[in-house]
Amino acid sequence: MAKGDGSILVVEDNPDDQILTMRALRKASSHSPIILQEDGQAALEFLFGTESSKRSPQVDTLGVILLDLKLPKVSGLEVLRRIRSSPQTDWLPVVMMTSSDEPHELREAYRLGANSFVTKQIDYSKFSEQMCLLARYWLTVNQVPMVGSSRSF
Repeated sequence: MAKGDGSILVVEDNPDDQILTMRALRKASSHSPIILQEDGQAALEFLFGTESSKRSPQVDTLGVILLDLKLPKVSGLEVLRRIRSSPQTDWLPVVMMTSSDEPHELREAYRLGANSFVTKQIDYSKFSEQMCLLARYWLTVNQVPMVGSSRSF
């Protein structure tokens, strides 16, 4: 995958945060597709499929996952645990996002394999700047394995 070609998976349940995140990410990276999942269960189904459906082929295009910590149905930490426990997804960069500032959540996220942990800014301009920095780093600076390379286990 060429730098800047990756898509962004946003897993966020708050409608206001969804809108602000999508707007900021589009501004930061107009070429990168943005995929939105609204809860932890939907994210897991997207990443791994279900008994009756396959995982989304878009998983192979992901450059980064922005994963809210507190999600309905399945928590962000549980989604992270599942991502890290599967060879299909253990390589994916995961940025945990939260509005809280709990040190134990920070430690647990890193213990489970988060690549980054970000406390969402309340002020929109600061939040937008934060999202722009994240998108630029994870999609233009960071490198992820190419499909068909060492991802095949």
